[in-house]
Amino acid sequence: MLLTVCAESKWLSQANEVYSLIRQDKVVPSLASLNVFLECLVSSGKFEKALEIFSELVDSGIRVDKFTYGKAIQSAVKLGNFKKGIDLLRSMNKRGVSPSGFVYNVLISGLCKEKKMSEAEKLFDEMLKIKLNPNCVTFNTLIEGYCKVGDLEQAFRVKERMRLENVKPNLVTLNTLLGGLCRACRMDDAKRVLEEMEGNGFVPDGFTYSFLFDGHSRCGDVNASLALYDDVIQKGVKINEYTAGILLNALCKGGKMDEVEEVLKKLMKNGFVPSEVIYNTIMNGYCQLGHMEKAFSTYEKLLSVGLRPSSITFNTLIKKFCEMKDMDKAEGWLKRMTGISVAPTVETYNILIGGYGRACLFDRCFQVLEEMEKKGLKPNVVSYGSLINCLCKNNKVLEAEIIFRDMIDRGVSPNTQIYNILIDGYCAVGKLKDAFRLFNEMSKDDIFPSLVTYNVLINGLCKKGSLEKAEEMALQIVGKGLRADAITYNSLISGYANNRDMKKAFALYETMKSSGIQPNLNTYRSLISGCGKDDMMLVDELYEEMLQTELTPDRVVYNALIHAYAAHGNLQKAFDLHHKMVAQGIDPDKKTYNSLILGNLEAGKVQEAKDLVEDMKSRGLGPTDYTYDTLIKGHCVLKDCGGAYAWYREMLENGFLPSVGACNELLTCLRKEGQLQEVEGLCSEMNIKEIDHLNSTEEASLVARA
Repeated sequence: MLLTVCAESKWLSQANEVYSLIRQDKVVPSLASLNVFLECLVSSGKFEKALEIFSELVDSGIRVDKFTYGKAIQSAVKLGNFKKGIDLLRSMNKRGVSPSGFVYNVLISGLCKEKKMSEAEKLFDEMLKIKLNPNCVTFNTLIEGYCKVGDLEQAFRVKERMRLENVKPNLVTLNTLLGGLCRACRMDDAKRVLEEMEGNGFVPDGFTYSFLFDGHSRCGDVNASLALYDDVIQKGVKINEYTAGILLNALCKGGKMDEVEEVLKKLMKNGFVPSEVIYNTIMNGYCQLGHMEKAFSTYEKLLSVGLRPSSITFNTLIKKFCEMKDMDKAEGWLKRMTGISVAPTVETYNILIGGYGRACLFDRCFQVLEEMEKKGLKPNVVSYGSLINCLCKNNKVLEAEIIFRDMIDRGVSPNTQIYNILIDGYCAVGKLKDAFRLFNEMSKDDIFPSLVTYNVLINGLCKKGSLEKAEEMALQIVGKGLRADAITYNSLISGYANNRDMKKAFALYETMKSSGIQPNLNTYRSLISGCGKDDMMLVDELYEEMLQTELTPDRVVYNALIHAYAAHGNLQKAFDLHHKMVAQGIDPDKKTYNSLILGNLEAGKVQEAKDLVEDMKSRGLGPTDYTYDTLIKGHCVLKDCGGAYAWYREMLENGFLPSVGACNELLTCLRKEGQLQEVEGLCSEMNIKEIDHLNSTEEASLVARA
């Protein structure tokens, strides 16, 4: 009796004490009181204790019922021990205790949360087999599981099974499907579910509209969000803070800050009282656009209505100043934060570490880490990750690994992301041996490599020309239960294209498409760049195919196309693409001009090439060493040694040195023209510049002296 009173009153410590006394006195309490005690333990999150007591009951010979088993199974699932949960279910059958729908629902729910859908489906089928009718909760759980893993077809199949089992969907069912469709940007299908909802007499609630606002935001359709908002207001639906937050956040992401202010005014007119979270959302929107005065104004509004800013408020502003590399202002807001007794969080310091790291002020990063520890805050994996990432970006990989080892020594366990950063860092500087050393270390420490890990290594191998090893690595992806993506294929295609093995590159391209992976701009750039003079029909086909898939070329792709056509004799097509590029609002860069200059020189159009150089200069795009090399070689091919020599002189004046190839061609050209004084002068200059490894320098000097 006393155990029941304590358990029902949620007096957990007293209930535990009473239970211990009962066990000592070898008194057997009623199963009803034990079940109440188990319920108290489970509702208090004491799952291990609940399982311990369940085992004691079974071992002592007490005949437990389906409720007792239910609490034990619920505890096992909450602890993530699904094997234990299934074992308990099988134990019920052996002991002649009929499993309840609750038990199956708990197990199915746990498996769905862990995305173990095939196992959840097996239990569902088992329910039907033993004539235990699944209820709406069971179906909704499965539908939600499939929606979360992005398998909407299966989610709708479960809904159809629901109909066959004569279980009517409720608002939760339809909201779950709606949410899944919105996350997948299938807004037309979402609209049909909304119509079904209203047709079945359900009134859309805050969740319904939150999903829809979020869906329009994901699709980048801000106008649809505004139209939906107007529709909601006309229907007289009262928007709660959660839904308002989703809508305002969607508008902020779309940069529609005027609309944000307008919607907020309308909401407040209808009695909505913005919280600190709403003001933080708006402040973040202004920060994203760089409208800092408006962000400060929002901060002042927050204060004026009597709200207290949180660490998130200050973190938003500090983060923006860190992104702007204005660390003085970031520190100023940190002082303001502490000035009104808002304690900086680990995230605050992580933002500062990232900011100082991007500014290459690594000593200050270490000072921030020390400051954290002085304030009793333990740096986490993100703290170290920010610093390691910044060091790797600056090619300071050895220093990054020292920090990595220090992190481990301080008891902070690295995760997959940290390993990926370091592996990528080593690949970027060409140290693949070290990259694979870390990869092997991951496996030893039971840290599972992600698709990103494999992609980084594959890309590193491809850049080194180790294409067979890269393909072997790609095969490992499937064996690890992962699926190759566009990045995987792009690395391999780029590797083979750079190696001039276009047959293999195109074979991978076809495999990519047949695997259901959509080629992107990087795919087309690699293929176009790898095509030679005899492959220009393929370039035409690739360009058309790219346009048909509604991909809009960017500067990099345009440059690849322009270079391909200019270098292989179709100058008109190259200029047509140049005009399209400009009309699209993409300014040409040095690479664009270099390709057009090359094309004109190959066509013998010397004046046009010179005009392009002048146009290049007028746009503030100074010629590069590659530009001058192209001009020197082009004039040499045209036997215009004087022109080539003039470009060589300008090249030196601008602080560039010609390549060995350009020097050799110029020397050969000058020698044939009999300009031996220029040959001698060029050799002398190149020796002074310490370019004394030219193949023809010695020969040219001998000719000059002859």
